[in-house]
Amino acid sequence: MRIYDVIDKKKKGMELTEEEIYFAINGFVAGEIPDYQMAAFLMAIYFQGMTDRELIEMTKCMTESGDMADLSRIQGIKVDKHSTGGVGDKTTLVVGPLVAACGGKVAKMSGRGLGFTGGTIDKLESIPGLATAMDEDAFFETVNDLGLAIIGQSANIAPADKKLYALRDVTSTVDSIPLIAASIMSKKLAAGSDKIVLDVTVGSGAFMKSLDDALLLAEKMVAIGEGAGKETVAILTDMDVPLGEAVGNDIEIIEAIQTLQGGGPEDFRRICQTFSIAMLMLGGIGDEKTCASLVKSAIDEGRALDKLAAMVERQGGDSSYIYHPEKFRKAIYEMKLISPVDGFVTHMDTEACGRTAVILGAGRENKESGIDSRAGIRFYKKTGDPIRQGDVLARLYTSREETLQEGMKNLSAAYSFGAEKPQRMKSVLASVTKDGIQRY
Repeated sequence: MRIYDVIDKKKKGMELTEEEIYFAINGFVAGEIPDYQMAAFLMAIYFQGMTDRELIEMTKCMTESGDMADLSRIQGIKVDKHSTGGVGDKTTLVVGPLVAACGGKVAKMSGRGLGFTGGTIDKLESIPGLATAMDEDAFFETVNDLGLAIIGQSANIAPADKKLYALRDVTSTVDSIPLIAASIMSKKLAAGSDKIVLDVTVGSGAFMKSLDDALLLAEKMVAIGEGAGKETVAILTDMDVPLGEAVGNDIEIIEAIQTLQGGGPEDFRRICQTFSIAMLMLGGIGDEKTCASLVKSAIDEGRALDKLAAMVERQGGDSSYIYHPEKFRKAIYEMKLISPVDGFVTHMDTEACGRTAVILGAGRENKESGIDSRAGIRFYKKTGDPIRQGDVLARLYTSREETLQEGMKNLSAAYSFGAEKPQRMKSVLASVTKDGIQRY
């Protein structure tokens, strides 16, 4: 078999066999197929797409290229959640404790942030003492005891994806829906949970800018999960505005705590409830009405907040921060963004908002960059909100004064204003299962 023939076959839009896909991926990972030929292979996929069968085989090959977690020592049905990324997305910090407090099992492996999307592990590490690396025995024991643990991904999870992504990044093939689906799902399948809930974000702060593209991506990922024998549900959510009011690390933890206490921004609360209910239903806890009631009582009775505190303590963190979030240190420098006009916020470039947070130090431009846990943005006005000249739109926080002016310039450009109130997307847009699409 020659890689030239595999490239030529895909270039002509023909369906590849399992053997051809494994030959291409494994050969590239082993260093037997050079970058220039794999780049041609990826570009052929970019233009010709992949059938569901091809995509399932490619994802399986990528999944098997490294470590595969065996969670069989954890009792019950393990349900994982993954987001395609966004700005202000601290959902795992609320959904994980909520599901565990209602009797579910969440053995979560999360990543760090890169670029304008934040990482759950970075947020957790802003809690003093908390360790996101655990040995296998401790991880299993924690989930069995508490129903919840959140740790960093193994460095050897789906190494084929890491190598392929690095090549996609420099060959303009990152935005291929089949390649995105295979990348995400190879890591999810390797993480070992029994069932998967996907948060597919849509809008200016998401990778998928249009609803149609997001639906196509969701369908492909559901097909991969179901093809691997794991019941998979995708829920499409609005990322045309930042999620909630806080973007950063410390301030997102604080917002998550407020939400577990029954407060927090309405859009964020609704999304957390939606995902908690979906995960509990997949975990066999009950029907939609029963799970909704369980979620409400877990918040009202404080059990979800207690579950987060227990996880923090078990992972070496100072759980007093969960009950007293005022202990998080405030940023040294801050600046207000003031509305220049009367009217409405008509649009937000949410990706630009995320990049502003990176400028302030809340995210990283590359893997070597450090994180300022106190840096970030708090939004007071978002798309659709009425404004008066002089209103505070947002407040910027940082430990590095020199970043404020650039951050302010970036964030100012992210806002658009007008005299007419715009129509804003719903928080939850649609869901996708093996049975089809349901729009809300």
